[in-house]
Amino acid sequence: MQSLTIRRPDDWHVHLRDGDMLRVVAPFTARQFARAIVMPNLVPPITTLGAAVDYRERIWDAAGREFTPLLTYYLTDDADAEVIDHGFNDNVWTAAKLYPANATTNSAFGVTDLRNIYPALERMQTIGMVLCIHGEVTDPDVDVFDRESVFIDRILTGLVRDFPNLKIVLEHITTAEAAQFVRDASENVAATITPQHLHLNRNALFHGGLRPHAYCLPVVKREKHRLAVRAAATSGSPKFFLGTDSAPHPRHAKESACGCAGIFNAPYALESYVEVFEEEGALDKLEGFASEHGARFYGLPLNEGTVTLNREANDVPDRLGVGDIDLTPFHAGSELRWTFVD
Repeated sequence: MQSLTIRRPDDWHVHLRDGDMLRVVAPFTARQFARAIVMPNLVPPITTLGAAVDYRERIWDAAGREFTPLLTYYLTDDADAEVIDHGFNDNVWTAAKLYPANATTNSAFGVTDLRNIYPALERMQTIGMVLCIHGEVTDPDVDVFDRESVFIDRILTGLVRDFPNLKIVLEHITTAEAAQFVRDASENVAATITPQHLHLNRNALFHGGLRPHAYCLPVVKREKHRLAVRAAATSGSPKFFLGTDSAPHPRHAKESACGCAGIFNAPYALESYVEVFEEEGALDKLEGFASEHGARFYGLPLNEGTVTLNREANDVPDRLGVGDIDLTPFHAGSELRWTFVD
């Protein structure tokens, strides 16, 4: 196959940041995707209707109004069920995001005890609002490579039991345990999968030296987990869909004594995914994963347009950015086999 055309896809998990960074990175997402679930972990986080509406305007200023940002409410210990309900019914936000406190970038305001947000989750279950979860425990006694599987055992299993009708997306899954949990759960539980967790195992963190641009949270795992996540993504199951978790940080913040977690994959996201589906002999499953499963889970209409990728060499630059914004894209310095056609 030399050319592949699919229904225009959506990104069901992306970080667009704010300010100058937003203006640089948002057009990359808008170039390939019609819509995106935009994360609320700004400083301060998105917890009010006014902050969400203002942020949506800034995204449109950066990406254009043809792109649809689907905003999320940042859950805190003081999450307000009335505000959540109001914003959802007014189409201000599409989902709410659960960050366990201090689990990842800008998550200090996150939830310290799940019981604190049970009233908010009850309301979300009633109104049909999706809960997006960063599924890791933050207990320092738990090995960083086990935090996702421990979260499933300690927290997610009970959450699904207590809220059987709550729609849940376990984001950026990285383990065989997560893939199996989602597969076995009810139709109300789904998962997003990133390109980096399809391409990289944990050896990538140390290949020829410490590799900060391969560092993200959740961290990449053993090869057996990468293969399990690839199998889930390319299975055709409607429970798994595209979510890049593109999370840009300036180069100096990645290449520092305490480098930031996050991989900036938006510029070549579809090219990255299509390579995996080609390698797995599943190109016929890409459209469902990228363009259909997520929209149906969220209860949104499928996009009308299409995008095309050609099977031709695509050299990824070492750097991208504008002015003082210096970024390293995923696959920097390598050659991809597919090229997105504008």
